[in-house]
Amino acid sequence: MLNITPIPVLADNYTWLLHSPQSSHAAVVDPGESEPVRRALEGFGLTLSAILLTHHHHDHVGGVADLSQPGMPVFGPAGGQTPGVTEPVGEGDPVLLPGLDTTLTVMTVPGHTLDHIAYIGDDALFAGDALFAGGCGRMFEGDAATMQGYLARLRELADETRLYCGHEYTLANLEFATAAEPGNEKLRQRLDKVREQRARQAVTLPSTLGEEKATNPFLRWDKPEVIKQARQQAGHALEDDVAVFAALRQWKDHF
Repeated sequence: MLNITPIPVLADNYTWLLHSPQSSHAAVVDPGESEPVRRALEGFGLTLSAILLTHHHHDHVGGVADLSQPGMPVFGPAGGQTPGVTEPVGEGDPVLLPGLDTTLTVMTVPGHTLDHIAYIGDDALFAGDALFAGGCGRMFEGDAATMQGYLARLRELADETRLYCGHEYTLANLEFATAAEPGNEKLRQRLDKVREQRARQAVTLPSTLGEEKATNPFLRWDKPEVIKQARQQAGHALEDDVAVFAALRQWKDHF
């Protein structure tokens, strides 16, 4: 199993360092800046052999130009919007991590951006800004039907899958989640734990998909209390799962 280490970058981003005790090679997911990644590589005595990108926003790709070397694969969404990509990938494509004896699989997750992808494997999901602990990304380029569709696919992943996302947004997300589902006792317990973690500046990730399914309102659009709260906020009936999700996302945007 890979060792996965968070590297805090910028204001609240995480770059994920993938490495193994049996190898001096490493890969990184979404290097928003280069210097913290370099320090982490030096601290572990590792050589960077691959970069994985989930989407084209600068806070996820800002370090690519400084970190990439000739011959090093830079995996990222096909379509040409993501700078530095040498290996464009899409739905179902395998991504072999050089020197780490691990292959991840690409899943397209459009919504936050239309080119957004995630990487799945080794009981881990590298979701970028598609799915957060307790939340999901804003719809900058996609629509509610598209985003709810890929979240429904993510909801089908095994409960033990660990979620590695792009930002430390967990506390704010869970505070919103308690408004969306105030009667969820597991959610309240999770919020108490995360408040304690953030009080000592601890990283709240990874979570698991099981935890997200139990407490993240953006995976719980079909739960009666979530529907009730979303309908109350929208001020009108919500005819299907997509409408509930859209109402939740709009509510969170102004929460």
